[in-house]
Amino acid sequence: MSSLNRPVLRRIGVLLPLLGLGGCIEEVRPLYGSGSFLANGAQAEKMQSVAVDEIGGRLGHYLGDDLQLDLNGTGAPTDPQYHLVVTLTEGTETPLIDTVEGLATSATIVTTANFRLIPTANKKVYVGKAYVAASYDRNINRFANVRAARDAEIRDARRLADEITTQVAAELATHP
Repeated sequence: MSSLNRPVLRRIGVLLPLLGLGGCIEEVRPLYGSGSFLANGAQAEKMQSVAVDEIGGRLGHYLGDDLQLDLNGTGAPTDPQYHLVVTLTEGTETPLIDTVEGLATSATIVTTANFRLIPTANKKVYVGKAYVAASYDRNINRFANVRAARDAEIRDARRLADEITTQVAAELATHP
């Protein structure tokens, strides 16, 4: 055998056992895109059958609206098969402080959402958690600080809705 064939034989020797593992994977489906979980009509109906319970507070209002849009983008009322209960914890951190004036120059709104997907039939309850943080700059103008904090809350709500929707979709995809 010539020395030119040895690297090729090594590659074949490494890849050949991997062919046997192909049968071990059950079925891998993408969550988004054509042929995905959400593109399938029955699966989309599952997502639409999730009712979002009311979430308290301003951030809860933004999050609830985003979740309803993500889960049931049609706006059509459906018979809920699941209830999504979300509790929020929000805090503000000020990592940078101006040493001359003693005021914070930036702040970070940290939000944690604990949620439960509760089936209306007596089945297993799915419990999940999502965590996001959004920073904003602070200055001496009080109104600008309030508006920047609200914008950070809205960004947090959008990102939380995306994370929760993805986890709910993954959970619904695993159960027939």
